[in-house]
Amino acid sequence: MAESLQLILRFLFLSAISCCAASGAAGLPEVSIGVLSHRGDEATLRNWSPTADYLSRVIPEYHFVIVPLDFREIEPAVKNGKVDFLLVNPGIYVNMEVRYRISRIVTLNNLINGRPSNVFGGVVFTRADRKEIQSLADIRGKTLMAVDKTSLGGFQMAWKELKDIGINPYRDTASLRFGGTHDAVVRAVQRGEVDVGTVRTGILELMGEDGSTFSGEFRILGQKKSPQQPFSHSTRLYPEWPFSKLPHTPSQLARRVAVALLQMSPLEPAAQWGEYAGWTTPLEYQPVHELLRDLHLPPYDQPARFTLSDAIEKYWYWLLTALAFLILMIIMTSWVARLNRALKKSKSMLERQHNLILDSVADGIYGVDLQGNATFINKAVTEITGWRAKDLIGKNQHHILHHTRMDGSINPGSECPVYLTFQEGKPRYVEEDLFWKKDGSSFPVEYSSTPIRDEEGSIKGSVVVFRDISERKQAAEADRQYQMELAHVARLSTMGEMASGMAHELNQPLTAIATSADACARLLESDGTHTDRVLDVLETIGTQARRAGGIIQQLRQFVRKEEPSHTQVNINHLVEEVLMLMEPEIRKAGIRVILDLDNEIPRVLAQQIQIDQVILNLVRNAIEAMLDIPEEKRILTLRTRSAGGNAVITSVEDSGPGLSEEIRDKLFDPFITSKARGMGLGLSISMGIITAHKGNLYCDSSTPKGTIFRFTLPVNQNNDE
Repeated sequence: MAESLQLILRFLFLSAISCCAASGAAGLPEVSIGVLSHRGDEATLRNWSPTADYLSRVIPEYHFVIVPLDFREIEPAVKNGKVDFLLVNPGIYVNMEVRYRISRIVTLNNLINGRPSNVFGGVVFTRADRKEIQSLADIRGKTLMAVDKTSLGGFQMAWKELKDIGINPYRDTASLRFGGTHDAVVRAVQRGEVDVGTVRTGILELMGEDGSTFSGEFRILGQKKSPQQPFSHSTRLYPEWPFSKLPHTPSQLARRVAVALLQMSPLEPAAQWGEYAGWTTPLEYQPVHELLRDLHLPPYDQPARFTLSDAIEKYWYWLLTALAFLILMIIMTSWVARLNRALKKSKSMLERQHNLILDSVADGIYGVDLQGNATFINKAVTEITGWRAKDLIGKNQHHILHHTRMDGSINPGSECPVYLTFQEGKPRYVEEDLFWKKDGSSFPVEYSSTPIRDEEGSIKGSVVVFRDISERKQAAEADRQYQMELAHVARLSTMGEMASGMAHELNQPLTAIATSADACARLLESDGTHTDRVLDVLETIGTQARRAGGIIQQLRQFVRKEEPSHTQVNINHLVEEVLMLMEPEIRKAGIRVILDLDNEIPRVLAQQIQIDQVILNLVRNAIEAMLDIPEEKRILTLRTRSAGGNAVITSVEDSGPGLSEEIRDKLFDPFITSKARGMGLGLSISMGIITAHKGNLYCDSSTPKGTIFRFTLPVNQNNDE
């Protein structure tokens, strides 16, 4: 009730303004221009009355007056023909265009920082001291104030941006309020009455110029940059306000008004008072249509009534086309019927060709229905397995072909990949499995299983393509044996190169044993009073004998052929064992060793001898790389680290002269070496060993100050440390 009374009083106020203006127009016909009063009636009259005066001067046969309209007054004024022209935001214009067939004649050219601009946007802002609100997403759960539900720049543009990030301002904010004018929204945020506000571009800057706000008082949320719009904005840019005519307005008058506005100079007082740069030809407002359609706002909030006459009037061309198409379809139907008979004949021919193609493939191919029964097989299935079509078709393929696993245990049908393929609708590839022949023998296969779909897309079974990989497995095993032999030969070669150092290492404890034994004999031949000394000498003999035995045991372990099984090993222990083995060479070369071992690294599943060989190869390469530099600069660093619990990294670093580019490019190729007498197999064998352990060996860096080799080994997740 109060709202209706307020609306009546406002119309009376506007009528009074019109009467006063008419009295001063010397009886000329009055032309009213309805203007959206988005900053209040006083500001609207102050800014736009000079424009009406300009039109009255340029078109002296008419007297133009400004009629301020708030958001609720616009539609009644247009519907009842209370105004002749309308200047509103593009959102309201689009709504009026669809509902009441108003039409734009020019578009406002706004003045921004001395530059004309015919696009504008929305600004979403909060107080700068609200640290918890930094982006548009932070609006969720906060209080929001907009100008009006129908305000394009003051609400709908911001709504579109929030919708794109999944926020509904009506549902996802603590409250949504409307201030009626842009200034009211700014003041509400300024006073802390709401958390966030949204207005059109330029409002904050204008209020800053008149002293209503100060610089840095607000933070713009989701700020965008555009050369078309220097003012701060948070939304996409849309065309500026259109100046439009109503259906009852004479077209001749509308053309004269359009020409007058287009010819207006930016220096015209009307433009100065209105703070705009003039007018331009009407822009395309399709982006505004799309925004309102996306938000389901009027005029797109409900489907319009569409009569048969409307359809004929609007789509007569398409109806005529449809009729012609119908006639054409009748002609085509008879032709298609004839083609259908030819297609049936071609289908039977294709089926025969399909069978010929299937039988020409060397891989076994068979189909399976949803019950697990074979539906077809090709010739290769019989050649590989011995099972004929009558043995398989209509029978359960799982019970015939792969009923038993490699370890002899039963392979349950519930885990059969072929069944899972059509149950889940996902293709599968099995790298290795076991199929059974008709004679009761088994053979290894790799196979893929792909779902078969009917015309409606429903799964009707699966097709299996398999291949006998017996020869491949035999070749892989032969290659593995060859690599093991090659690695063994390389270890023997390495031991041959280290023989002199090992001989010296063994000679020390043996010499100590011999000397101690002679001393013990002399003591016993004396007066027999040196029992304590004899015991000390015997203890020395035992210690040196154990040392010699340990060295021999280490050598025997390194040169023996490795067992194929993997065990849980601690990389730190392997590094220490290799250093013990290499101690003579390290001491002879005058190299200082730095051990940086992580005691918390987990164990890895590996063949101990092979990893020993990798570490030994890398250490020997590092020693030989440092022989050409001064002895005081020779430093060998060995590190171990855990790589996030998933792998263990071992590093061997030297302080040598680095590697040449030529060598680095072919570092892990066989028979590539920078040594005068090297075979060039050490790094190649090491790479093969680490790759077989599913790890990685690489040269991390090589500079004039040294080279770093690293290798990684995956951690067995089930090991108990």
